[in-house]
Amino acid sequence: MARGPVDLPAKLAAYVAAVGTRETAVQRRLRAVTRRIPMGTMQIGPDQAAFMQVLVRAIGARRCLEIGTFTGYSALAVALALPPGGRIVCCDVSEEWTSIARKYWTLASVSGKIKLKLAPALETLKKLKGPFDFAFIDADKENYQKYYERCLKLLRRGGVIAVDNTLWHGSVINPRDRSVDARAIRAFNRKLRNDRRVEISLLPIGDGLTLAWKR
Repeated sequence: MARGPVDLPAKLAAYVAAVGTRETAVQRRLRAVTRRIPMGTMQIGPDQAAFMQVLVRAIGARRCLEIGTFTGYSALAVALALPPGGRIVCCDVSEEWTSIARKYWTLASVSGKIKLKLAPALETLKKLKGPFDFAFIDADKENYQKYYERCLKLLRRGGVIAVDNTLWHGSVINPRDRSVDARAIRAFNRKLRNDRRVEISLLPIGDGLTLAWKR
């Protein structure tokens, strides 16, 4: 999500976006369109997108996974960062939201790098074969642990999983929030803290972004 418990003051956030990112015109248009639709705040911000692009380039990623695509902004960012021949497999269940994504992927001339799978992600993940270099998880929180385990199996050594919303609007430190999502995120964070198969870093960007580097 674009906004979270570590929000910068509006003017400073605008400065970060202006001088710390290099959004294309198509990216800006897609963000603007998404802001106007219901649940538009689920979209990641330009700062997070730029960070993911640098990360994908830094690890030399060619095969990527995305769990939860929404209107396609994060997939667009990753696809733009991939080299010729690079591919990202996107898992989602909404024809409505991903129809917006397809339009802007085409406008950005990256649709050839993106394979959209419209089915429950756990079903899609069972059918995929690795190795993948990078995975981004940003879907229903109850299944985060299952998505993580499937992605970790498909990931090569030295690959990275990025997991969104791991601060969950600050609810991770609010014991009174006993919602399903808050409990799921807390449990997921505890799991990763003790998972020696990976090196981790929880970044205060957006609504919290956890990186897991596979040993």
